[in-house]
Order: sequence, then C-alpha cells, then structure tokens
Amino acid sequence: MKILDNRGLEPPQPMMRTLNALTKMKDDEVLTIINDRRPMFLYEQLEELGYKQRTEQQSDGSFKIEIFR
Repeated sequence: MKILDNRGLEPPQPMMRTLNALTKMKDDEVLTIINDRRPMFLYEQLEELGYKQRTEQQSDGSFKIEIFR
C-alpha cells in the first residue's frame, strides 16, 4: 500500500499527483491518498480509468481515499 499525502496542496496538484501515482501501480496494489477536501472531480476520472474507491472523512476534516481495481 502506498500513501500519498496531498494536504496543503492547491488544485489541481492533488489530482495530478494522484493520477501520476496510479500510472505506476500494479493491479493488486492499493493507493491511499489524504486530501484536505473531498476530491469530487477525481471520482469521475477514477471511474473512467476502471478504479474503485473508498472515501472516509477523518476527525481533522481531511479525507482518506483508498483507490484500487
């Protein structure tokens, strides 16, 4: 599992970093990203690329998203 902390970055950096990391993933790997806000535009991209996700809001207000095939 790889963790990518995107907190503190301004759009579109979190999405660009996430999509770049996905190009390096194997099909059985999980990418976990942590964002300051819910990545609404990322969900559409993930669906188009054939990925699934689980989103969980954290106690500090950030969002943890697990991305997998």
